[in-house]
Amino acid sequence: MAMEITQFLLAAQSADAKVRTEAEVNLRQFQEQNLPVFLLSLSVELANNDKPVESRRLAGIVLKNSLDAKDAIRKEQLVQQWMAIDISVKSQIKDLLLRTLGSSVPEARHTSAQVIAKVASIEIPRKQWPELIGSLLNNMTQQDSPAALKQATLETLGYVCEEISHQDLVQEEVNAVLTAVVQGMNLTEHGPEVRLAATKALYNALEFAQTNFDNEMERNYIMKVVCDTAMSKEVEIRQAAFECLVAIASTYYDVLEPYMQTLFQLTSNAVKGDEETVALQAIEFWSSICDEEIELQEFESPESGDSTPPHARFIEKALPSLVPLLLETLLKQEEDQDQDDTIWNISMAGGTCLGLVARTVGDAIVPLVMPFVESNILKPDWRCREAATYAFGSILEGPTIEKLSPLVQAGLEFLLTAMKDGNNQVKDTTAWTLSRIFELLHSPTSGYSVISPENLKKVLGVLLESIKDAPNVAEKVCGAIYYLVQGYEDAGPSSSLLSPYLTDIISCLIATADRTDSGDSKLRSSAYETLNEVVRCSNIEDSSPIIAQLLPVIMNKLGQTVEIPIVSSDDREKQGDLQASLCGVLQVIIQKLSSTDKTKPIILQAADQIMILFLKVFGCRSSTVHEEAMLAIGALAYATGPLFEKYMPEFYKYLEMGLQNFEEYQVCGITVGVVGDICRALDDKVLPYCDGIMGLLLKDLASSELHRSVKPPIFSCFGDIALAIGEHFEKYVPYALPMMQGAAEICAQMESADEEMMDYGNQLRRSIFEAYSGILQGFKSVKPDVMLPYAQHLLKFIELVSRDKQRDESVTKAAVAVMGDLADALGSNIKLLFKDCAFYDDFLGECLQSDDEQLKETAGWTQGMIGRVMVL
Repeated sequence: MAMEITQFLLAAQSADAKVRTEAEVNLRQFQEQNLPVFLLSLSVELANNDKPVESRRLAGIVLKNSLDAKDAIRKEQLVQQWMAIDISVKSQIKDLLLRTLGSSVPEARHTSAQVIAKVASIEIPRKQWPELIGSLLNNMTQQDSPAALKQATLETLGYVCEEISHQDLVQEEVNAVLTAVVQGMNLTEHGPEVRLAATKALYNALEFAQTNFDNEMERNYIMKVVCDTAMSKEVEIRQAAFECLVAIASTYYDVLEPYMQTLFQLTSNAVKGDEETVALQAIEFWSSICDEEIELQEFESPESGDSTPPHARFIEKALPSLVPLLLETLLKQEEDQDQDDTIWNISMAGGTCLGLVARTVGDAIVPLVMPFVESNILKPDWRCREAATYAFGSILEGPTIEKLSPLVQAGLEFLLTAMKDGNNQVKDTTAWTLSRIFELLHSPTSGYSVISPENLKKVLGVLLESIKDAPNVAEKVCGAIYYLVQGYEDAGPSSSLLSPYLTDIISCLIATADRTDSGDSKLRSSAYETLNEVVRCSNIEDSSPIIAQLLPVIMNKLGQTVEIPIVSSDDREKQGDLQASLCGVLQVIIQKLSSTDKTKPIILQAADQIMILFLKVFGCRSSTVHEEAMLAIGALAYATGPLFEKYMPEFYKYLEMGLQNFEEYQVCGITVGVVGDICRALDDKVLPYCDGIMGLLLKDLASSELHRSVKPPIFSCFGDIALAIGEHFEKYVPYALPMMQGAAEICAQMESADEEMMDYGNQLRRSIFEAYSGILQGFKSVKPDVMLPYAQHLLKFIELVSRDKQRDESVTKAAVAVMGDLADALGSNIKLLFKDCAFYDDFLGECLQSDDEQLKETAGWTQGMIGRVMVL
């Protein structure tokens, strides 16, 4: 039944483009015409030891790609295609794959292991292929199984565990898999290839081992094997064993107590003297323990009794030995590590872990770190100065202000001087430390700041000088300015302290953004992000003339980007990045100046020119819409209100384009938000465009291709449109309301176990309520009866939500508000429905007891509305 496809597979890898294209077309045609035979032919190719390695490799890749895809919708199509194939063909394919695990060619074994896991990911959750685990275990227990087969089998078990959920296997299967894997790690019985595959497989199987870790004897055995393996003579095996320990630290924290002495010894030796790949995992072990303990502390409350998991305080107990160990790593920097963001080495891992330790134990870390800082900060060796600065910056989050304040007060002067250090890396870390100080210890609003009005001038003087330094230092300085200005946001009288320096800060940031000595656009993006923060946090009373002068400068720059000659895709990307940054600045300027009646005319005067620029930016792209320009237009619509109408004829096509952009779903989501902004700005003047907009929104909701995160905002948008056009929304009701009811049904069936789904469920419920509120208010004074047929379904949905104790506060507010809108809009028509609903009294009672003033107020209003209906 299988066909000979070797020649096609070889030709598809030919250096000759014509031959390659022809072969690819032939393969695609075969796949589309007869998928079962195509997949079987690929399996035969992969399994045949007489075939060339090249054709077998490609056969495996194509086979894997026929079962799995990154895109969820494509993946689901592939799953359905596989499920539809005749069972006898699938059996042949699976037998061939299992047979290939014994191949003499390592690559064929490896590819086969991956493909088996992909098939397993489809079939095992559906209770198919029950014999797979048994077949694989058989390879491990047969006396004469060659080492290569065992290695490939363990690799397969690891991949299978990675692909499926622990609920998909029964406990006997889990026990058997763990036994095979742990035995595969045995030094006396197996060579390094088998042991490495076994250790990697254990990493993927740990999630399945809950019952085994609950049993002390089994746990002791697994821990002993992992700890022994962490001392293997092969580096790769030691690294894999430490990766297992990292996973155990986070998955089985509560049973680690008896092993911690051994684990400290193991990790400590690795950090001090092992290869960097192993040492990094050893540090990661302690970072994982910190993560667990930080989380436990967040949930620790005196009234929770014994229900919370035990907090073993491992970090506190290890502190006297752990902190010196981590401080030593800080001295192992690489030359020029500050020039490359992708570098991750032992000094960076040590500093990150030190920061987590500080968050875990708070004040207790300070006396252990400060002697290191003090003894190294003045040494001639740059490594000592940089490590001391890094240590200081790493412990600023966790300890109390009382503990840190005197140290930071004393150290600030020193750090400002260190911005002139002769070494680039020292300056880079110093600027980072300053930005941490400003982020964590500079909050005039709450009454504490390390910066006094007296030393602000000096601080800014140093920063604005250092921003001219090497690009990596300048980028960190931008971060320091960002947090410095953020501290003055809404800080009452203190917010004016920054005003005298605004012109200089803005000039320096624009000059920094214009620098050409930076290899990438990172410095420019940082400079513009910081500029946005300067504008946003400035005191509008003082800053409006300065921001008004900034507006034409940014507009001019944006105008110039349209003229950039585009030769390559690289040019197009650079143009897009620059336009994104500049549109971002314009958005913040528009929001700032339109926030007061006094400064709003500045925006109204420039609005035509601004809009022309945004339309030009859209014109630079043929098919996609620029999301930053879209966001800025939303701000402009809000600022100009009804005057925005004149831009709609030109702008509408880009709005349509954005709403149809399923690929870049964030753009689609932003465009939906902008439709809301435009509805609020134009009210019923948006009517001529509503047929088109509603048609696209309904199409978006019905699409299975569009990312689900865009769907809640679409429902909220229905509410915005209905509020804007009132009775004219009636013609959309037969289409929009069933969609809303359908989404409400989906909410009712959602699993609440998954945190991500729970968040999505909350967003969806809130947006459905917002849609109903907008539609009810829109019809209230003209045609409330239109909504009568939908009232009962809505009340049932509110009741369902009121019973959910996991619901979000924002969902509660929206549910209470829509109940009031229902009573307000439909009046006595709905009296009987409320009489039949017993739940609302308790629900409103619960809301009236809330600490949230806004919720209490809404609940009181809703209670009044329902009360009024009942006496009508």
